[in-house]
Amino acid sequence: MSEREMTATTASGDIARSPGPLKRLRRDNPQLLYGSLIVGVIVLMALCAPLLTSYDPTAQDFMSTLQGPSADHLLGTDNLGRDLWARLLYGARVDLFLATIAVVLPFVIGSTLGALCGYFGGWFDTIVMRIADIVVAFPFYVLVISLVFILGNGVSSIIIAISIVSWIAYARIIRAEAMVLSSTNFMDALHVGGLGVPRIIFRHLMPNVLSQGIVYAMSDIVANIGVIVTLSYFGLGIVPPTPDWGNMMSEGQPFFAGGIYSLMLIPAVAVIVTSYGLSMIGDGLATALRVKR
Repeated sequence: MSEREMTATTASGDIARSPGPLKRLRRDNPQLLYGSLIVGVIVLMALCAPLLTSYDPTAQDFMSTLQGPSADHLLGTDNLGRDLWARLLYGARVDLFLATIAVVLPFVIGSTLGALCGYFGGWFDTIVMRIADIVVAFPFYVLVISLVFILGNGVSSIIIAISIVSWIAYARIIRAEAMVLSSTNFMDALHVGGLGVPRIIFRHLMPNVLSQGIVYAMSDIVANIGVIVTLSYFGLGIVPPTPDWGNMMSEGQPFFAGGIYSLMLIPAVAVIVTSYGLSMIGDGLATALRVKR
């Protein structure tokens, strides 16, 4: 066998033995793979809710109250005869959408302020960080619940309340990264090249410091789901009859002592599984960034 043939045979054998992308991901970063699968399935089910159930999640049927699982009602019905499977799917739509949207505004505000603080420093950095210290002096949940109580129930109130509190973490994370990057030769070269400050900050500084903020955003979505569910559970969040996991648990609590556990446990399990999947994605992203660095 010629040397060229031996090389080709060896190369083809290496290709045949090399694992596929999913196997490589499972081996190198199982948290990211399994977390993405869990969250992906939940998101897909939420998006395909009209295809997975024919029931209106708000439609009441007083002739079918508190029924157990059956062919007609996959998970049974609640005290108003509403289909639990439909409410679970449509509740996922509401909670996941709201939890994700409530991350975007704090991420943008906090990342921008953090980058500016890390780049300029001085009096601007001092003012922003002192404001951050004042906000974090109050417990997170207490402050959010207080703000929602003042602003009133509803989606907009939840987003505003979470944004007022959550931008602090992003600002501190990005500020620390920006301070390190600002002291490198890379930034000195940009200044010597005559680039303007806005271009340096938004074209070169921020793209290089946002990775840690993105990782934190995944855990922030988990926290937001907890906040949204907690607010709805205490009657301060999503306004009924809009389906929401917190509302479902609150409405099922009076029947828990009577042995009807599904009304509370089904949405609670949904919250736990979703949060677990998002946490795994966050851990996987953090591992990937550490390996990359």
